Amino acid sequence: MAATAASQGAHASHPEPDRAWRQEVRELARQRDAILLAHNYQVPEIQDIADHVGDSLALSRIAADCAARTIVFCGVHFMAETAKILAPDKTVLIPDARAGCSLADSIDAEQLRAWKAEYPGAAVVSYVNTTAEVKAETDICCTSSNAIEVVNSIPPEQEVLFLPDQFLGAHVRRATGRANLHVWAGECHVHAGINGSQLAAQAAAAPEAELYIHPECGCATSALYLAGEGAVPADRVRILSTGGMLAAARATAARATGAREVLVATEVGMLHQLRRAAPGVEFRAVNDRASCRYMKMITPAALLRALREGVEEVTVPTDIAQRARGAVQRMIKIGQSGGVE
Repeated sequence: MAATAASQGAHASHPEPDRAWRQEVRELARQRDAILLAHNYQVPEIQDIADHVGDSLALSRIAADCAARTIVFCGVHFMAETAKILAPDKTVLIPDARAGCSLADSIDAEQLRAWKAEYPGAAVVSYVNTTAEVKAETDICCTSSNAIEVVNSIPPEQEVLFLPDQFLGAHVRRATGRANLHVWAGECHVHAGINGSQLAAQAAAAPEAELYIHPECGCATSALYLAGEGAVPADRVRILSTGGMLAAARATAARATGAREVLVATEVGMLHQLRRAAPGVEFRAVNDRASCRYMKMITPAALLRALREGVEEVTVPTDIAQRARGAVQRMIKIGQSGGVE
């Protein structure tokens, strides 16, 4: 199966690590009593060496419960911060501390406090893609896999401030029918760049394909419009978290009949896990340039350096971590299904 342009580029920049690299990574992890966690958007080499690969919710649960003394988080900075919030007594390393997030940068704690002042008594629901300081001002966090369930857990008469992703917020408002849900106008630069015209063109060229759409995408509303107009069969449009995409791929692989082609609207790193989950299905990116440069900062060389030197340790001030922990723990307890269909 041909690789996407983005995945070819990633391999060109970071050549396939050799066996010696893999052996050294595993030995250093053993020596440090370290667990390696990797997000689904990491480069394939990092995904393949990790102890666990998953979405934010799955990895948060593992970080909270793991017995290892050290967590090496191969993802972006807010994810490593979340691990430290949940496991304050553990050492948390990120292979490259520069790996930030445009969505997390779209709101800070001061902005959130000002927004809260406009809506006294509102419940604050923060997407996990936020800084520790923002989580400390939050009532309950969510991920794309349990955002609907989180909002539904709040009394219907109570106003909700949902932040920071406007596209996920729109999806949650649609799914819950909640008129008193106010949405911050933030976005992930990668997902926002996957637009409706790209999706429509790809869907028209592959009329039998299923569509896996991450709710952070700018094209999520377009996907539902195409289904409503009959341009794409409604049962082929799936609004899913990355964990939900994997579950859907595995279900397709287990069936004798099912989609043989899937168009995927999310960051291109997700294709690696999907192809492993359902090797008989062709997965193609709606936008093969939808690559997060922050996620791709976690290179094989950076991972090896973190394990060798113990550098790029992530810390969270104790008072902020204490205030944020309840919001993150409530997120973990809500929604075990891993999908947002």
